[in-house]
Amino acid sequence: MIYKSRDIEKIPNTSYKVLDYFNQYFNFSIQKSDIKFIDNSMIDLNKLSFVINLYRVNDIRYINKYFEKINSKLSKGNVFICCVETFNARKRKKIIYNIFFLGFIYQVLEFIFLRIIPKIKILKYFYFLITNGKNRILSKTETLGRLVSCGFEIIDYKSIGGILYIVSKKKSEPKFDMNPSYGLIYKMPRVGKNKKIIYVYKIRTMHPYSEYIQEYILKKNGTTNGDKIINDFRISKIGKFFRKYWIDELPMLINLFNGDLKLIGVRPLSKVKFIMYPKEAQNLRTRYKPGLIPPFYADLPKNFDELVESELNYLKHYSKSPTFTDIKYFFMAFKNVLFKGARSK
Repeated sequence: MIYKSRDIEKIPNTSYKVLDYFNQYFNFSIQKSDIKFIDNSMIDLNKLSFVINLYRVNDIRYINKYFEKINSKLSKGNVFICCVETFNARKRKKIIYNIFFLGFIYQVLEFIFLRIIPKIKILKYFYFLITNGKNRILSKTETLGRLVSCGFEIIDYKSIGGILYIVSKKKSEPKFDMNPSYGLIYKMPRVGKNKKIIYVYKIRTMHPYSEYIQEYILKKNGTTNGDKIINDFRISKIGKFFRKYWIDELPMLINLFNGDLKLIGVRPLSKVKFIMYPKEAQNLRTRYKPGLIPPFYADLPKNFDELVESELNYLKHYSKSPTFTDIKYFFMAFKNVLFKGARSK
């Protein structure tokens, strides 16, 4: 595909390097008239194969509504390309972030102003009055998750010149989720006893909208050490610290007290991870309540197959002698945590 220089000059965050990335990835053979460059205003699209917005998503006030509007104008399989300046890219660009202590104070104040205040109803009006919704802090996780929640499938993404370019295609209608997981403490839907969906309380360790790209990250990165995703960028820095010392799991005591969980038992799984298990394991898992302390810490499996074997072994022993099995596994887990340094990741 041929682009004239004046085409590029009119569009922000683009260059021949960016356009070459698009061309190389798709090996375009379609007519230029089938591609439309758009901006951040609400748009009126005709039927097109490719829609490209190279204005930053950071400057859109109602991001989901914008993505939903584009979704409604595209046919299934049509491609939508957008871009975002991620928080990590912003940190690398601004010198103040790298100044000891002052950078930390600036980062905290910026986070409060750009992330917390917009979520407080009383202050939300003044925030948007001042900023008009522009220059928002967004992570790669949140941007990808918002796209998936609005009915798009992530095809590829690449960082060029401090801007993350995301290639997606319409997969379905938007989910219109009015309550994405934003808060410090949130409820995770998990498969419980008798395959009933229970909501497990945890302290947030991942960026917002992370749940929407779990399946994508599983396929892209794979897993290691049982069921943990390799290089899971959805986890924040402070989230890694919380996970290492189980701080994020303290709210699960609520589930223990209300009877959704027992102290020892297999870990409650999301639907995405649950269907990865063999049918035998699925059926045996859902005969009993999931637990707060999983058999993982007793057996320390090294891969997914060993994890499934560990849980099946625990469940089969538990079905014959519940009390003795839980006491045994509690002390095995305690020993591994204390003397072998077993930790969550």
